[in-house]
Amino acid sequence: MMFGYATDETDTLMPITYELARGLAYKYSQLRRDGTLPWARPDAKTQVTVQYEYDQRDGKQLLTPQRVAVVLISAQHDEAVTNEKIHADLLEKVIKTVIPANMLDSETKYWINPSGRFVIGGPHGDAGLTGRKIIVDTYGGWGAHGGGAFSGKDPSKVDRSAAYAARWIAKSLVAGGYARRVLVQLAYAIGVSEPLSIFVESYGTGKYDDAKLLEIVKKNFKLRPYDIIKDLDLRRPIYYETSRFGHFGRKDETGKGSFTWEVPKKIVE
Repeated sequence: MMFGYATDETDTLMPITYELARGLAYKYSQLRRDGTLPWARPDAKTQVTVQYEYDQRDGKQLLTPQRVAVVLISAQHDEAVTNEKIHADLLEKVIKTVIPANMLDSETKYWINPSGRFVIGGPHGDAGLTGRKIIVDTYGGWGAHGGGAFSGKDPSKVDRSAAYAARWIAKSLVAGGYARRVLVQLAYAIGVSEPLSIFVESYGTGKYDDAKLLEIVKKNFKLRPYDIIKDLDLRRPIYYETSRFGHFGRKDETGKGSFTWEVPKKIVE
């Protein structure tokens, strides 16, 4: 099973928790590379907890971001730097430059290297590959996940190609005004070209009910692996860029049109 998710709470149609955490990782990487954080090393982890207002009226499950409740950064560092220096640099140069000031308040909690020292990182400190980072590479815990890892697989594997297709569908529905947030599930079996099932959940936010949205999806998207690979042009050597900072909600930074699944399809009813 593969899942796609989209929500209108950010311009990228990704959850704001995910975008803020990714923004922290981007900023940390940038400052490490340009020398602003000379003590910083490549291994780092970020997480942002957002408090939402939950509104359920007329069957609609609406979520509105209110404030950032918790920020976590665990950053690998050299042996000489002090914990106090790490804390000050990350707070002022990373967190406060990425997270909007109106989402931070006196109650926001900051966990910066909560385990203490983080000198040994990367494969030396935490080895393994199969199935790693499947949640942080997708939606950060939002929606759902079928369990299949992306990295190391070519697009003939639906773990990769159908997950891209599910995001493409979800983003197209939200971008087209068919729902404010939506989850799409695709299920496949080895040796069977058509999906065994297609499921759409709009959390009551849809322009139509979910049965009608499902009809629209079936009318507009071909979901055999062959068709997905063809429509999204997945045979190109594009996957290096997907190996860092996630697969979804990103602009193509290579100029090669890499992230085709992030370009909403114009839907015909």
